[in-house]
Amino acid sequence: MIVLGVDVGGSSIKAALVDTALGELIGPAVSVPTPEPSTSEGIVQAILELTKQFGASGPVGVAFPTVIKHGTIHTAANIDRRNIGVNIEQLTQQVLGRPVLYLNDADAAGIAEMRFGAGAGHRGTVLVLTFGTGIGTALFYEGQLVPNTELGHLQVDGREAEHIASGRARAEQGLDWPAWAERVNRVLHEYHSLLWPDVFILCGGVTEHYAAFSHLLDSAALILPAKFRAQAGIVGAGLAAATRA
Repeated sequence: MIVLGVDVGGSSIKAALVDTALGELIGPAVSVPTPEPSTSEGIVQAILELTKQFGASGPVGVAFPTVIKHGTIHTAANIDRRNIGVNIEQLTQQVLGRPVLYLNDADAAGIAEMRFGAGAGHRGTVLVLTFGTGIGTALFYEGQLVPNTELGHLQVDGREAEHIASGRARAEQGLDWPAWAERVNRVLHEYHSLLWPDVFILCGGVTEHYAAFSHLLDSAALILPAKFRAQAGIVGAGLAAATRA
């Protein structure tokens, strides 16, 4: 099945067609800036404009940076707080006139990595981490997703993990790779002490530079770079939407 996958981020919204049988993008991703303010209406209009650039007319999967339950937004750490309580899935379906599935963005990335990427074949406990505007987390046990974990907000050294070790924190605070990796190691240690994962899989835009910092990472768990890197959310959103269709 060919499905349109969309990944809503703090700075941009990306979309591409996904071949769900192969777990591959069909052509390059297209992006537009995330609207300011990032209201649900603005986001839906941006998604509408993106869908016009693709010929497919089937279901749409959207990876979204919040807790999503039954299409409704429950948190707003990196989007406008007025979105809380909005059933954005229903709103998007009305505007697009086609089936739409929303899910947490890190969960989407995790689905892609566990099915076709670095997590394929790994059992036990796997924690997928996305380093971008914040830190997203997707927890899997024996291949099954525990949705909406949001562990980027876990307190580490008195601050939220994503405030000290996200990709945005690295850029805004001018951290070099050793300084940033030291913070990431602290976060990995806290996650490991709580959940004892067998594998960490690192996703997000910062992993495009994985070779620059991979040798600085340290954990009792196996650390792997995501296969899909920054495109994991798009692929996973497409896979999730195809499963519902």
